[in-house]
Amino acid sequence: MHDPFPISPPPLLVKATTPLAEYLNLSTLPIHIHELLLAALSYHIICSYVSPFFSRRLFPSIYPSLPLRSRVNWDVHVVSLVQSVVVCAVAIWVMVADEERKSMEMEERIWGYTGADGMIQAFAAGYFLWDLQICLRYLAIFGPGLLMHAVAALVVFLLGFRPFVNYYAPTFILYELSSPFLNFHWFFDKLQMTGSKPQWYNGIMLLGSFFSCRLLWGTYQSLRVYQDCWAALHFSDTYGSRVAAGLHVLKEVTHPQGILELMDPTRARAELMKYNPNPENMPLWLGLTYLGSNMMLNTLNFYWFGKMIETVKKRFRTPKEEAKAKEDGEVVDAVVEGVELDGRAVKLAAHGHVMREEGMDGEVKSEKASGFEEADGATTRRKT
Repeated sequence: MHDPFPISPPPLLVKATTPLAEYLNLSTLPIHIHELLLAALSYHIICSYVSPFFSRRLFPSIYPSLPLRSRVNWDVHVVSLVQSVVVCAVAIWVMVADEERKSMEMEERIWGYTGADGMIQAFAAGYFLWDLQICLRYLAIFGPGLLMHAVAALVVFLLGFRPFVNYYAPTFILYELSSPFLNFHWFFDKLQMTGSKPQWYNGIMLLGSFFSCRLLWGTYQSLRVYQDCWAALHFSDTYGSRVAAGLHVLKEVTHPQGILELMDPTRARAELMKYNPNPENMPLWLGLTYLGSNMMLNTLNFYWFGKMIETVKKRFRTPKEEAKAKEDGEVVDAVVEGVELDGRAVKLAAHGHVMREEGMDGEVKSEKASGFEEADGATTRRKT
């Protein structure tokens, strides 16, 4: 399936990108660079202008009164919400409509390329490029851990432009199906709807989608990519000779309208492998980089899921359960970092009764009675 994006890459941009792409061995980057940059620019505009403009008008008593780090997190969550909805919808459409993708074998899944999968790869890389500059700009808020996460995610998605595991770009981007519910959960807290029925229903959808998309779907697809990468590590160069042997038997059949049509599937295979016509064994460093990142993220998904369950339960404690927790001296702060694979390691903390919030310089900014509130990266303590 060809790239369905309606705008072709500007020739000047392709020319400017080609030397870097050749140096980094990213063959398909020049033909998708406009999509990558357009995605990054769109997220920047949403975060810096669109979200503040509409948030001030829709929530005039809440958004303007938030501290800086909370407003930054608010705008970042708006971007995450838009990105997750758009990219998941496009990825599902590509997976359904791309007939070439459905027929791929191991070689094509590892080294093959379709324009539609490349478009998904570009959108994802564009998001993480934007995320990288956000982490650099607000390093004091998000910290070095999130900065490294943004760098690692961008590198992994850029590797797809070799092309490498281009097939799996829309597959793994479906992790983002749980992101909208996470973002709504965060917004419910800021809109003073903590513990409300809408947040409860959203929490159920958050846990259900996270379990389905990340733990079930994600683990299954990870096993598939591990299997493909293992085969690619021990791959003998037989694919190129197989394609070459089949090309001479292509049959030219005259179409009723007089158009010549090639009827052998080998032609389609050759088209999928045009950037890697003679694939060799996958480099060990490439497999370790990709599989190591994937394994780390899957491990974190299981850890975060347990923390999410604890956090949701604490947000909906009955007064009797809360009183018992106080008597037992239980510290109810529960921090969940990196809940979603959108480059944004959201920090959620459940706080009861009295909360103290300190600024980045350690100064106590506020101390008040409250229900539950998102920590926004600030240091908060539960006082009993």
